[in-house]
Amino acid sequence: MTIPAAVAAAPGMTEVREFTAPDVPRDGGLLRIEAAGVCGSDVPAYRRIREPTILGHENVGRIEALGDLARERWGVDAGDRVLIEEYLPCGHCAWCRSDDFRLCDATDIWMGGIRYGTTPVSVAPALWGGFSRFQYLHPRSVLHRVPDDMPAELAALAIPLSNGLQWVLREARAAYGNTVVIQGPGQQGLACVVAAKLAGAARIVISGLASDTRRLEVARMLGADDTIVVDAAAGTKTSAMDANGDSTGARSDALASHVREITGGRMADLVIEASSGGPGTVSGAIRLARKRGTVVLCGEKHRPVPEFDADAVVSRVLRIIGVRGHGYESVENALALIASGKFPLEAMCTDSFGLNDVDRAIRRLAGESGSDAIHVTVLPWA
Repeated sequence: MTIPAAVAAAPGMTEVREFTAPDVPRDGGLLRIEAAGVCGSDVPAYRRIREPTILGHENVGRIEALGDLARERWGVDAGDRVLIEEYLPCGHCAWCRSDDFRLCDATDIWMGGIRYGTTPVSVAPALWGGFSRFQYLHPRSVLHRVPDDMPAELAALAIPLSNGLQWVLREARAAYGNTVVIQGPGQQGLACVVAAKLAGAARIVISGLASDTRRLEVARMLGADDTIVVDAAAGTKTSAMDANGDSTGARSDALASHVREITGGRMADLVIEASSGGPGTVSGAIRLARKRGTVVLCGEKHRPVPEFDADAVVSRVLRIIGVRGHGYESVENALALIASGKFPLEAMCTDSFGLNDVDRAIRRLAGESGSDAIHVTVLPWA
């Protein structure tokens, strides 16, 4: 059997290639992909790809083939419907013995590890990503069962949704009655809206740009109380440019003014920086937090933060947390939340593309054809 897959062959270029189906080892398997979500991290990865790679790490499908040892280890069988995490942890280090197995060196691509959606096709058996009709199931795979009646595009949403649950509920420990401010209404920011609502936040504020109209509408559907269009509030023409070219000065002022007004000057209990903006948004997030408040940094900026105000952190006794990824239980909770129908999460599933249009799918999420896409999925059999 040959397997077609969309390969990121060079920066900003995809081509569909055929791969030979691998032999299934006793401790591994093969997954027939139903849907693979396009993560925000796929956008910069696509732009700077170094080796041909099959991207896609938010993958749901049915087990096509399974070795006997894998069947015993994972507690699943051929035909079962599962969601696959991107991580391939070793299983025996201190991180793996906790809920932080995503920090295991074996799954850390920056330390020579491997994981789904980032391992190049030069590493056998090549099928490491979800933008393919089949994906290899490595012996160290982490699987979650998916209900048969859950739409595949919603099931693929469980990974970004689990990030919001992990960051807001577990890492930041959001509490009942909190004022929560979220910068950025992308899929991660919207997942944080859901998590803040579950925590019982008294006021949820989310900020975006004028081009984020659709995303901010979905934020209100999911439970946001205030949606702030920061460039409109600041006046696009008068927004100050920082040393790195970020138009964040006046926008930050406008958001801070709103938070100050609704809190009577107290400011936010929890601030989540989940925007795709430049490093200036980090400084803006710090300004929004109350004394002994918490600031969560979710998105990498790929350059230093200018004029980082360490004195503000010290004087206001702030807690600043860097986060990435999710724990096992957060993914289970995300799947249960989707199944409950408690939130209109289908509103986040905005676009889908076939295998021949993976380039379009990534560019759509990147905002190259309008910036209102939220969660984009690739349907390899469409």
